Amino acid sequence: MKFKILIALSILLLFSACKKVQDTEVETQTEETTSQDLSEKNIAKLKYIEYALDAKTQKAIQDWQEYFQLETVINNVKKADLTFFYDNDKNIKTLLRDLKKDIPKEVNSPATLARISALETHLYKLKSLSNLDSTSKKELLLTIKDFLKSFSNLNFQMNQKIEADNINIIKP
Repeated sequence: MKFKILIALSILLLFSACKKVQDTEVETQTEETTSQDLSEKNIAKLKYIEYALDAKTQKAIQDWQEYFQLETVINNVKKADLTFFYDNDKNIKTLLRDLKKDIPKEVNSPATLARISALETHLYKLKSLSNLDSTSKKELLLTIKDFLKSFSNLNFQMNQKIEADNINIIKP
């Protein structure tokens, strides 16, 4: 009787020891794929629809400096350069505040403001994940993709606003 209990306990101990070995292997794999391995090629492989600004939209926003600062940040993110997000809280808040405040009237609409709010949300999410050492490469790439999509959607919305304003319907 005692021998059967001893065998059962030994088997349980053996299975629990195997489980711990698997857990450490998973932790090792996670550490290997941290955000430090991020490259421009990884970001270039992301699939999303990227909208460029129309010529009329570019003309309408030519004096909107905050947009062009944001565009510089976007280009740096595409090059896997996330240094803008490291200990830069004051500049980020100022950029976003001025981006909303100084919108040219030609592209100012509730839909554009909604896209800017979405962009702000994704920017803060990317900032927080890029500053964490425990962020996986896959998670960071998905966040970068969302951030780039939100910027592309802002461009699309501004193009739509300019296009809608330029439609002249002649009423009979």
